[in-house]
Amino acid sequence: MSATVIAVTNQKGGVGKTTTAVNVAYCLAKAGKRVLIVDFDPQGNATSGLGIDKQSLKITVMDVVQNELPIKEAVQSVECHKNLFIIPATPQLANAEVELAKAERRFSRLKMALADTDDYDYVIIDSPPSLSLLTVNGLIAAHYILLPVQAEFYAMEGLGQLLETMQLIRKKLNPTLELLGVAVTMMDNRTTLGNQVHDEIIKHFPGKVFKTVIPRNVRLAEAPSHGLPVGAYDRWSKGARAYKALTKEVLSRAG
Repeated sequence: MSATVIAVTNQKGGVGKTTTAVNVAYCLAKAGKRVLIVDFDPQGNATSGLGIDKQSLKITVMDVVQNELPIKEAVQSVECHKNLFIIPATPQLANAEVELAKAERRFSRLKMALADTDDYDYVIIDSPPSLSLLTVNGLIAAHYILLPVQAEFYAMEGLGQLLETMQLIRKKLNPTLELLGVAVTMMDNRTTLGNQVHDEIIKHFPGKVFKTVIPRNVRLAEAPSHGLPVGAYDRWSKGARAYKALTKEVLSRAG
């Protein structure tokens, strides 16, 4: 049976999207699941955040979607856990997007590639912070969307457009796509604003907001510079414990 595919998506940058993708993937791996991260963001932050040197890469996700290379040839193991694997990305992926715009089956390249994921329980796609051709590829390949939303003033801005795109994709190209849940990130409980935004998000997405809230946490910010998920960097930190709890909720909804 093929893997359960979760696209971690928000067109807004700086909302903890890559942090969520990497740390949920790591916690799933720790829970005994075989997990593949697809770094589908030209910034390649998931790649460097897992300690992979982008300069040394010969094969990346670009080869998979542009040249239709089998994913097995692009997969790299990750040092922090034996169950965790990644298809890395470099900034060249932005060039692939330009090429893809003229290609046949341009919306379903990633879906076709991920048909061959019998070796994994979960595939986590780290999407770019835009509603681009790459993001649409991710949504068409996915069973679920995990939507990180920061507990800040502009949190809801642009979400309407993302949800419209999701509905359109469900209607035309991927009828089984579901919103797995909304993860509130970068929460500062000490501020009234943070709590107000949290309440607003719950109102906006009834029944879809995860109970676990991801706090602002120094260890979460530090971990990628060491090439590690926060759970491997400091497993007792608030950030690590929050992502462990969030992953339990993910498993209960997409187990």
